[in-house]
Amino acid sequence: MRIKRRAVQGLVILVCFILQSTVFQGLSIGSIVPNLLLIVTVSFGFMRGKLSGLWTGLFCGLLKDVFYGNLLGFYALIYLCIGYVAGCCCKIFYDEEIRVPLFLVAAGDLIYGGLVYGMQFLMRGRLQVFYYFGRIMIPEMIYTVLVTVVLYKLLFRLNKKLSELEMKERDSIWLRK
Repeated sequence: MRIKRRAVQGLVILVCFILQSTVFQGLSIGSIVPNLLLIVTVSFGFMRGKLSGLWTGLFCGLLKDVFYGNLLGFYALIYLCIGYVAGCCCKIFYDEEIRVPLFLVAAGDLIYGGLVYGMQFLMRGRLQVFYYFGRIMIPEMIYTVLVTVVLYKLLFRLNKKLSELEMKERDSIWLRK
């Protein structure tokens, strides 16, 4: 069953990457697109724990690095850390609670935006911090949080269904013995 779960997670990551790269580019508001990969990373980290968040973040970041990054591993490290931190909340809060993932996505998006600005713009001498913050980081965070409301519910149902299948399979193995 672990193979099925990983295959489904990989498929979710791939679908969200494709949606973020294509469909949501057409739905952009002022060239701002929601960060679906961040939502997936935080969601799987929050629902499944540190390790799942870490691996999900690594693969989401590597996808972004390979297709859009200038430096291999930059986005992977950012997503990996955000997924790990979201996974730290797994045992503290119930995964049915949507406010915690919304807060984690908002904080993660601000951290993501700040690191991208710091490493890609500030290091080149572009000192328009308030412009970047007000015109890019905050609108992207708001857009991402709004999309999280819908996407998290879908990912939660998917995770619940996979967990139920794992429990049934585990119970059937115990009954055979």
